[in-house]
Amino acid sequence: MSVISPQIPASELIINADGSIFHLHLKPEQLAERILLVGDPERVSLVASHLDTRECEVSNREFHTITGTYQGKRISIVSHGIGTDNIDIVLTELDALANIDFATRTIKPTFKQLTLVRVGTSGGLQPFTPIGSYIVAEKSIGFDGVLYFYDKNEQVRDLPFEQALVQQLDWKLERSLPYVVSADTSLVEQIAQNDLIRGVTIAANGFYGPQGRQLRLPLADPQLNQKIEAFHWGKYQITNFEMESSSLAGLAALMGHRAMTVCCIIAGRLSGKANTTYHGSINDLIQKVLDRI
Repeated sequence: MSVISPQIPASELIINADGSIFHLHLKPEQLAERILLVGDPERVSLVASHLDTRECEVSNREFHTITGTYQGKRISIVSHGIGTDNIDIVLTELDALANIDFATRTIKPTFKQLTLVRVGTSGGLQPFTPIGSYIVAEKSIGFDGVLYFYDKNEQVRDLPFEQALVQQLDWKLERSLPYVVSADTSLVEQIAQNDLIRGVTIAANGFYGPQGRQLRLPLADPQLNQKIEAFHWGKYQITNFEMESSSLAGLAALMGHRAMTVCCIIAGRLSGKANTTYHGSINDLIQKVLDRI
């Protein structure tokens, strides 16, 4: 006899009057199983310019979605805004759209796995990650703490890597311990293939201080970036900074989805230079991901 899951209260799963989920304003039938994530709502339109067909477009706040087809593949393009807190919202709602029956407010008996690739921009931290290179986050380091709010998070964290990180970085921010998670290995192989750099990406919980940028406010650990650049553990070095990959990889792993992040390097933290006219490079990366997802 099948077990019926308990009903999820309206306060926990908020469904709009039109049957769409609270923040994304999407209805279950509007979501594809292949999802390309971007931070900027306007970038959704750039990605969608590659589609062969479009079936729906929905916008609310920073969340913009277009679903259509590309070379016979049904794909949803979703913007998530900035930060791991937004990833918590977006990934939880995407999972709900796929795996919760909105009519009964119960978990569906058959799990639907989503494939999610985030395409973003990033700052490079090594000589081999120059401006214009593409880096797949084989592992992600979270400075954000989002994953700690979920039960059994240790099952998807790389605890030995975390220990090495805290020791080598001489971690001084005791109330914000970093965590480490791996992207889905099969998805990394599918997207990275032989022409994208496989690296270790830090998801910082801010753009300035948490990434070692000092303007007017002094930093708690002014040497942190130098220690990050010098870090080695086995074959791994830390390659780049961004702001979402850790919670995406961690929450997806807990939920049973395939997820990863790939970024175009637009700032060289070693050289001190940045490229603000990177749209051609990001469009090339989008094309690669659409071909391979």
